[in-house]
Amino acid sequence: MMVTLFSCAFSGLDPVLIRVEVDISNGLPVCQIVGLPDSTVQEARDRIRAAVKNSGFDFPSQRITINLAPADSRKEGSGFDLPMALGILAASGQIQASSFEKFLFLGELGLSGAVRPVPGILVAAEIARRKGKFNLIVPSENENEACLFDEIKVWSVSSLKEAVLVLMGGKESVKPRITWAVHRNGYVDLKQLKGQEQAKRGVEIAVSGNHNLLLIGPPGSGKSFLAKMIPGILPPLNFQQALEISKIQSVAGTLKEGVATTPPFRSPHSTISYAGMVGGGPFARPGELSFAHHGVLFLDEFPEFHRNVLEALRQPLEERKISIVRISGSVIYPADFLLTAAMNPCPCGYYGDLVRPCLCRPTEVMAYRKRISGPLLDRIDLQIEMSRVSYDKFYDSPFSESSEKVRNRVVSARKMQEERYETPGMTNSRVEDEIFWSRADLSSEAKVFLKECYDRIGLSSRGNIRVLRVARTIADLDKSPTIKKHHLEEAVSCRVLEKKLWQSY
Repeated sequence: MMVTLFSCAFSGLDPVLIRVEVDISNGLPVCQIVGLPDSTVQEARDRIRAAVKNSGFDFPSQRITINLAPADSRKEGSGFDLPMALGILAASGQIQASSFEKFLFLGELGLSGAVRPVPGILVAAEIARRKGKFNLIVPSENENEACLFDEIKVWSVSSLKEAVLVLMGGKESVKPRITWAVHRNGYVDLKQLKGQEQAKRGVEIAVSGNHNLLLIGPPGSGKSFLAKMIPGILPPLNFQQALEISKIQSVAGTLKEGVATTPPFRSPHSTISYAGMVGGGPFARPGELSFAHHGVLFLDEFPEFHRNVLEALRQPLEERKISIVRISGSVIYPADFLLTAAMNPCPCGYYGDLVRPCLCRPTEVMAYRKRISGPLLDRIDLQIEMSRVSYDKFYDSPFSESSEKVRNRVVSARKMQEERYETPGMTNSRVEDEIFWSRADLSSEAKVFLKECYDRIGLSSRGNIRVLRVARTIADLDKSPTIKKHHLEEAVSCRVLEKKLWQSY
């Protein structure tokens, strides 16, 4: 007898519907799994045998063939345990198979018959909603992420016997519930950093227009502290953005409760590998670039990262996605993040400091700065210099604006950009060049000044358009429909540091 069940595999964030076909026939007692299974799927034979027996059912002493179709796509993970076990029980006549076509099954089996959590449940729920004909049977610990869509019914089970009970109509489905809401607990408030007004202004501009940011200054000037304050001024996620973040975490198996509620802030160590940053491994798992999607990727000690890791940033900074190619195929993960980096001006950290002298030789300073390539630096819109905070500013000056006040201005500027480009979530740094040029609206004075900057500073074509995009964001913060000369002057002042630091020697 043969029965067919349905499960789900993943290619990046794209779900793939899998047909689990189970056939039992006379022959030597053997269980064979075909359809390009990985070692985890192959090992399911032993898990299923023990789980079936320990759940009070009989494991058939016949030839069992399990086909995972389509046969030309690689199957990985333990999520197929539950459908394969139920298929064996149905094919051997121990349970009825009449309702299998209505369900999508996912779950790992323990030897005792317990159903354990698996990654990717949120993506499976999305394909069930898209197909419109499936309900979900998932592990109890994955219940939160499975119950986000009211278009599908979800049954959560903790054991193989409970899954059989669901198929017999002996258990009610879980009611759908949206657990998504914006929370901002635990962020560092912007007012805690005294002084550094220019750097705070740079952060506000960067967040308002989604512009990449580089902070340069001596140790103790507040670079890392300021970067950790960025989550407090980010605009709230909309539901679609929260869903995309949650899908990445779900596929990676790191999603804990429902939908992600806050923009991610990722700060990998400088020793991170290429695969850890970009994503990879045998089955192309997401990396830090994707985990920072719709959030912040903070790289402290920027020049200390491996050269190939830094150069890997160039493509996603332009395309907002990362493509990972393996022998088994290629996957694409989203990678739309705000890059924030921090570095010292030299190896010892005190080049240009007015109090502590720099101990580095000119060749050492030049070699240190050359670790950041020109093409990568050209993609960083704002390059802000931070210096030592004076005694008076540190002890006598009042606290500056709170994160909430700055966030209100950021949200207002983002709203102007969405209305200008007629696209929800669109910002000045993300919109296509053709659309941006048609709606940039420069004053005649600003056009003359931009030409002078292009000739005198030696900006590249990319650098020129990025300066203009930053100026457009500054104008939005001023609620100005037109880019004026002083907006461009401020934007260029945040770019001149590139020439000042990297061409010092």
